Amino acid sequence: MDIVRRHGEPWIKVSPLGKQEERENLVALKAEIERRWGTIDLIDILKEAEFATGFTSEFTSVATREAVPKAVLRRRLLLVLFAPGTNMGITRVAVTGKHGESEAVLRWVRHLFVNRANLRSALVRLVNSIFAARDAAWWGEGTACASDSKKFGSWSSNFMTEWHQRYRGPGVMTYWHVEKKSLCVYSQLKSCSASEVAAMIEGVLRHGTDV
Repeated sequence: MDIVRRHGEPWIKVSPLGKQEERENLVALKAEIERRWGTIDLIDILKEAEFATGFTSEFTSVATREAVPKAVLRRRLLLVLFAPGTNMGITRVAVTGKHGESEAVLRWVRHLFVNRANLRSALVRLVNSIFAARDAAWWGEGTACASDSKKFGSWSSNFMTEWHQRYRGPGVMTYWHVEKKSLCVYSQLKSCSASEVAAMIEGVLRHGTDV
Protein backbone atom coordinates (compact mmCIF):
# COMPACT_ATOMS: atom_id res chain seq x y z
CA MET A 1 0.00 0.00 0.00
CA ASP A 2 1.28 3.45 -0.94
CA ILE A 3 0.13 6.99 -0.33
CA VAL A 4 0.10 8.91 -3.60
CA ARG A 5 -1.48 12.13 -4.81
CA ARG A 6 -4.48 12.27 -7.10
CA HIS A 7 -5.92 15.58 -8.30
CA GLY A 8 -3.71 17.26 -5.72
CA GLU A 9 -5.15 15.25 -2.82
CA PRO A 10 -3.66 12.32 -0.84
CA TRP A 11 -4.81 8.97 -2.23
CA ILE A 12 -4.38 5.42 -0.94
CA LYS A 13 -3.05 3.08 -3.64
CA VAL A 14 -3.26 -0.68 -3.08
CA SER A 15 -1.16 -2.72 -5.48
CA PRO A 16 -2.68 -6.02 -6.67
CA LEU A 17 -1.18 -9.23 -5.35
CA GLY A 18 0.83 -11.40 -7.69
CA LYS A 19 -0.51 -14.70 -8.97
CA GLN A 20 -0.11 -17.48 -6.42
CA GLU A 21 1.21 -20.89 -7.29
CA GLU A 22 -1.46 -23.53 -7.76
CA ARG A 23 -1.68 -26.01 -4.89
CA GLU A 24 -0.46 -29.53 -5.59
CA ASN A 25 -3.75 -31.17 -4.61
CA LEU A 26 -5.66 -28.84 -6.96
CA VAL A 27 -3.33 -29.68 -9.84
CA ALA A 28 -3.81 -33.39 -9.17
CA LEU A 29 -7.60 -32.98 -8.93
CA LYS A 30 -7.79 -31.17 -12.27
CA ALA A 31 -5.61 -33.81 -13.91
CA GLU A 32 -7.80 -36.65 -12.58
CA ILE A 33 -11.01 -34.95 -13.75
CA GLU A 34 -9.57 -34.47 -17.22
CA ARG A 35 -8.36 -38.09 -17.29
CA ARG A 36 -11.78 -39.45 -16.36
CA TRP A 37 -14.08 -37.25 -18.41
CA GLY A 38 -11.89 -35.29 -20.80
CA THR A 39 -13.16 -32.03 -22.25
CA ILE A 40 -16.96 -31.79 -22.26
CA ASP A 41 -18.68 -29.56 -24.82
CA LEU A 42 -21.23 -27.06 -23.53
CA ILE A 43 -23.86 -28.41 -25.92
CA ASP A 44 -23.45 -31.85 -24.31
CA ILE A 45 -24.06 -30.36 -20.85
CA LEU A 46 -27.18 -28.62 -22.14
CA LYS A 47 -28.39 -31.84 -23.75
CA GLU A 48 -27.84 -33.90 -20.59
CA ALA A 49 -29.68 -31.29 -18.52
CA GLU A 50 -32.63 -31.56 -20.90
CA PHE A 51 -32.64 -35.36 -20.79
CA ALA A 52 -32.61 -35.26 -16.97
CA THR A 53 -35.31 -32.61 -16.55
CA GLY A 54 -37.26 -32.42 -19.82
CA PHE A 55 -37.31 -28.63 -19.67
CA THR A 56 -37.92 -28.28 -23.42
CA SER A 57 -41.49 -29.50 -22.85
CA GLU A 58 -42.17 -26.08 -21.30
CA PHE A 59 -41.74 -24.43 -24.71
CA THR A 60 -45.20 -24.43 -26.26
CA SER A 61 -45.94 -22.91 -29.65
CA VAL A 62 -47.83 -19.66 -30.14
CA ALA A 63 -49.31 -21.19 -33.30
CA THR A 64 -52.62 -23.03 -33.34
CA ARG A 65 -51.05 -26.46 -33.89
CA GLU A 66 -47.70 -28.29 -33.88
CA ALA A 67 -46.73 -30.75 -36.62
CA VAL A 68 -43.03 -31.24 -35.82
CA PRO A 69 -42.05 -34.57 -34.18
CA LYS A 70 -41.08 -34.15 -30.52
CA ALA A 71 -37.54 -35.48 -31.00
CA VAL A 72 -36.89 -33.09 -33.89
CA LEU A 73 -38.35 -30.15 -32.00
CA ARG A 74 -36.23 -30.99 -28.95
CA ARG A 75 -33.04 -30.91 -31.04
CA ARG A 76 -33.99 -27.63 -32.66
CA LEU A 77 -34.89 -26.02 -29.33
CA LEU A 78 -31.55 -27.01 -27.83
CA LEU A 79 -29.72 -25.42 -30.76
CA VAL A 80 -31.86 -22.27 -30.52
CA LEU A 81 -31.20 -21.95 -26.76
CA PHE A 82 -27.50 -22.70 -27.21
CA ALA A 83 -27.13 -19.77 -29.65
CA PRO A 84 -27.80 -16.85 -27.25
CA GLY A 85 -26.55 -18.78 -24.23
CA THR A 86 -23.04 -18.89 -25.68
CA ASN A 87 -23.32 -15.56 -27.54
CA MET A 88 -22.70 -17.40 -30.82
CA GLY A 89 -25.97 -16.40 -32.45
CA ILE A 90 -28.23 -18.53 -34.61
CA THR A 91 -26.26 -17.88 -37.81
CA ARG A 92 -23.04 -19.37 -36.42
CA VAL A 93 -24.85 -22.26 -34.76
CA ALA A 94 -26.58 -23.08 -38.05
CA VAL A 95 -23.32 -23.34 -40.01
CA THR A 96 -21.43 -25.16 -37.23
CA GLY A 97 -21.73 -28.87 -36.53
CA LYS A 98 -23.53 -31.69 -38.30
CA HIS A 99 -27.03 -31.26 -36.92
CA GLY A 100 -28.66 -30.78 -40.33
CA GLU A 101 -30.78 -27.77 -39.33
CA SER A 102 -30.84 -24.59 -41.43
CA GLU A 103 -30.76 -21.04 -40.13
CA ALA A 104 -34.29 -20.41 -41.40
CA VAL A 105 -35.65 -23.40 -39.47
CA LEU A 106 -33.92 -22.36 -36.25
CA ARG A 107 -35.23 -18.81 -36.55
CA TRP A 108 -38.72 -20.19 -37.18
CA VAL A 109 -38.51 -22.30 -34.01
CA ARG A 110 -37.30 -19.32 -32.00
CA HIS A 111 -40.16 -17.18 -33.32
CA LEU A 112 -42.85 -19.73 -32.43
CA PHE A 113 -41.55 -21.30 -29.23
CA VAL A 114 -39.12 -19.00 -27.40
CA ASN A 115 -40.73 -16.22 -25.40
CA ARG A 116 -40.47 -14.81 -21.92
CA ALA A 117 -43.16 -16.99 -20.35
CA ASN A 118 -41.75 -20.22 -21.78
CA LEU A 119 -38.21 -19.33 -20.73
CA ARG A 120 -39.39 -18.59 -17.19
CA SER A 121 -41.19 -21.92 -16.97
CA ALA A 122 -38.19 -23.84 -18.30
CA LEU A 123 -35.80 -22.13 -15.88
CA VAL A 124 -38.08 -22.79 -12.91
CA ARG A 125 -38.25 -26.46 -13.87
CA LEU A 126 -34.48 -26.66 -14.23
CA VAL A 127 -33.78 -24.89 -10.93
CA ASN A 128 -36.28 -27.05 -9.03
CA SER A 129 -34.73 -30.19 -10.53
CA ILE A 130 -31.33 -29.11 -9.25
CA PHE A 131 -32.76 -28.55 -5.76
CA ALA A 132 -34.35 -32.00 -5.84
CA ALA A 133 -31.21 -33.78 -7.06
CA ARG A 134 -28.47 -32.28 -4.93
CA ASP A 135 -27.51 -33.54 -1.48
CA ALA A 136 -28.70 -31.13 1.20
CA ALA A 137 -25.89 -32.26 3.52
CA TRP A 138 -23.38 -30.66 1.15
CA TRP A 139 -25.40 -27.94 -0.54
CA GLY A 140 -27.85 -26.89 2.16
CA GLU A 141 -31.63 -26.73 2.08
CA GLY A 142 -31.93 -23.87 -0.40
CA THR A 143 -34.06 -21.60 1.76
CA ALA A 144 -32.37 -18.22 1.22
CA CYS A 145 -30.71 -16.20 -1.51
CA ALA A 146 -28.79 -12.98 -2.11
CA SER A 147 -29.42 -10.40 -4.82
CA ASP A 148 -27.31 -7.83 -6.64
CA SER A 149 -26.89 -6.22 -10.03
CA LYS A 150 -24.05 -6.13 -12.55
CA LYS A 151 -23.48 -3.64 -15.35
CA PHE A 152 -22.87 -4.85 -18.89
CA GLY A 153 -21.72 -2.49 -21.62
CA SER A 154 -24.10 -2.16 -24.56
CA TRP A 155 -24.49 -0.11 -27.72
CA SER A 156 -26.92 2.77 -28.06
CA SER A 157 -28.98 0.70 -30.53
CA ASN A 158 -30.28 -1.17 -27.47
CA PHE A 159 -33.26 0.88 -26.30
CA MET A 160 -32.50 0.06 -22.65
CA THR A 161 -28.96 1.45 -22.82
CA GLU A 162 -28.30 4.32 -20.42
CA TRP A 163 -25.24 6.09 -19.07
CA HIS A 164 -24.24 4.70 -15.67
CA GLN A 165 -23.13 7.50 -13.41
CA ARG A 166 -21.07 5.29 -11.10
CA TYR A 167 -19.36 3.03 -13.63
CA ARG A 168 -18.95 5.83 -16.17
CA GLY A 169 -20.17 4.20 -19.32
CA PRO A 170 -23.24 3.19 -21.34
CA GLY A 171 -24.85 -0.15 -20.65
CA VAL A 172 -27.64 -2.14 -19.04
CA MET A 173 -28.00 -3.80 -15.66
CA THR A 174 -28.69 -7.46 -14.96
CA TYR A 175 -30.20 -8.08 -11.53
CA TRP A 176 -29.76 -11.58 -10.13
CA HIS A 177 -31.19 -13.51 -7.21
CA VAL A 178 -28.64 -16.20 -6.35
CA GLU A 179 -29.10 -18.99 -3.83
CA LYS A 180 -26.24 -19.14 -1.33
CA LYS A 181 -24.56 -22.05 -3.15
CA SER A 182 -24.38 -20.10 -6.43
CA LEU A 183 -27.59 -21.27 -8.11
CA CYS A 184 -29.36 -18.43 -9.93
CA VAL A 185 -33.09 -18.54 -9.24
CA TYR A 186 -34.22 -15.32 -10.94
CA SER A 187 -32.73 -12.71 -13.27
CA GLN A 188 -33.94 -9.43 -14.73
CA LEU A 189 -32.69 -7.03 -17.39
CA LYS A 190 -32.96 -3.44 -16.17
CA SER A 191 -31.87 0.01 -17.26
CA CYS A 192 -29.12 1.73 -15.28
CA SER A 193 -31.58 4.13 -13.65
CA ALA A 194 -34.09 1.44 -12.62
CA SER A 195 -34.77 0.92 -8.93
CA GLU A 196 -32.78 -1.96 -7.45
CA VAL A 197 -35.22 -2.13 -4.54
CA ALA A 198 -38.08 -2.82 -6.94
CA ALA A 199 -35.99 -5.45 -8.74
CA MET A 200 -35.17 -7.12 -5.42
CA ILE A 201 -38.83 -7.29 -4.39
CA GLU A 202 -39.92 -8.56 -7.81
CA GLY A 203 -37.44 -11.43 -7.63
CA VAL A 204 -38.67 -12.40 -4.17
CA LEU A 205 -42.31 -12.41 -5.26
CA ARG A 206 -42.04 -13.89 -8.76
CA HIS A 207 -39.12 -16.33 -8.80
CA GLY A 208 -41.52 -19.30 -8.85
CA THR A 209 -38.95 -21.83 -7.59
CA ASP A 210 -38.86 -24.01 -4.48
CA VAL A 211 -36.48 -21.68 -2.58
